[in-house]
Amino acid sequence: SVTLNLTVTDDDTVTVTWLQQSGVSVILSDTSANSPTFTAPSVDTDTTLVFQASVDDGVNTAVTDTVSILVSDIDTVATASPWIINNTTTSTYMDNAVEDVQSTETVTVDNVEYTYVEATGIPKYNVTITQDMIDTLNSRPRASSDFIAGATTAVAGELVEFGANIGYNSSTENCPDTGGDGYWPPGPGCPTKQTVEAYIVNEPTELAEDEVCETGLGTIGLMVNGAAIFNWGDGMSYGTNEWYNLAPFAEQYDVGICGGHAANGEYHHHFYTSCLATLLGDAGDDHSPLYGFAADGYPLYGPYESDEQLAVSGWQKRDYAAATTEGGCGTAGERTCVLVNQYDISEGVVDATSDGPTIGQSVSTLSGNSIPATDGYYLEDYYYAQAEVTGAVLDEHNGHDTNDGKGYHYHLTLSEDAGVLTPSFPFMMGPRFKGEIPDNSFGSCDTGAGAGGPPPRP
Repeated sequence: SVTLNLTVTDDDTVTVTWLQQSGVSVILSDTSANSPTFTAPSVDTDTTLVFQASVDDGVNTAVTDTVSILVSDIDTVATASPWIINNTTTSTYMDNAVEDVQSTETVTVDNVEYTYVEATGIPKYNVTITQDMIDTLNSRPRASSDFIAGATTAVAGELVEFGANIGYNSSTENCPDTGGDGYWPPGPGCPTKQTVEAYIVNEPTELAEDEVCETGLGTIGLMVNGAAIFNWGDGMSYGTNEWYNLAPFAEQYDVGICGGHAANGEYHHHFYTSCLATLLGDAGDDHSPLYGFAADGYPLYGPYESDEQLAVSGWQKRDYAAATTEGGCGTAGERTCVLVNQYDISEGVVDATSDGPTIGQSVSTLSGNSIPATDGYYLEDYYYAQAEVTGAVLDEHNGHDTNDGKGYHYHLTLSEDAGVLTPSFPFMMGPRFKGEIPDNSFGSCDTGAGAGGPPPRP
């Protein structure tokens, strides 16, 4: 509520009268009191309410004065901070954790300004189930064993909270103790409440031209709801330090209905999630809103550059049938060579240490699903095409600066085929960071294999 305060200096008894002169009509608690109250109205745009107070002592001419109250659009207030702040609701199914981000503040450490973020890593994703979702769940290759009853127990129109049981035969890791049993498919364990204490530098520093910082293991960024961002990898490769799996494809049957899962209890996303897009109101009719921040401090926006225009990854799939001088191996469908430099296809190829599966050959995932290893399934299937970074086109880090006031920023990337959206490599930021990683960051530069060297998943 809002309180109007009137101070009167008069030796005589006075009569006070309040009235509203303009703005959205409100009801004053007492129009004859010195300090009436009212409830601020909901408005679509900033609105000024003007009130007049009249004071009459019965002797002299009544004295009047006015006061103006600015009422702001609640959405405008909410977007003052990009973070989804919550200190009231707790997750019903996930260890009763307070959801989303609990606090943010600007702090200075060694003369550098950071945003300090505290969160539990448990998002508030409530999803209304559609028939298409049910059909997708029940068409899983191993649905008969993935679900206890052979099919999902979710029904169309049902609102499913994060961690609620939809019939999966979930892992025993964390699920029986912390909640989430039945929400996640077999494979990774259930998430647990985390203690996220992250420092995100407010003014990122671009790496020097001769410096390289591969996105490393674990968390490389945070979504605005406190969920962790992981890089492109699932921790596995087909060969020894070659033919690294891309998580959005190799783990497509290992994530929940919001496109995330846990490693060592830490819930994370490797790629775009429509659940966060819904929370942020990202309908693809304008430049996407802010989805999160990378460990180097640069912001991560959603997949749209403008109305119905997706941001375009600068990475392309190799043509294995092409000549070796053009990045191919000379034989269609054969993964027998790797690029000397994924950032410069003109440097040619070398023989692979061990051949990868042929294009389309079935491979087995960690959860026992058989998936065709189509072109684009592995990290080594891609090269940076060095296209001009203009308009919606992104650079090698999956970002750009279009002089639109947002500065340099990353994008989540999707591709569209016949109206169907699928994750597009490198999915978020990467494979290399644009900026320096501060010493107090939650992320770090990878020091292992050039491909990022993701560790085996627990």
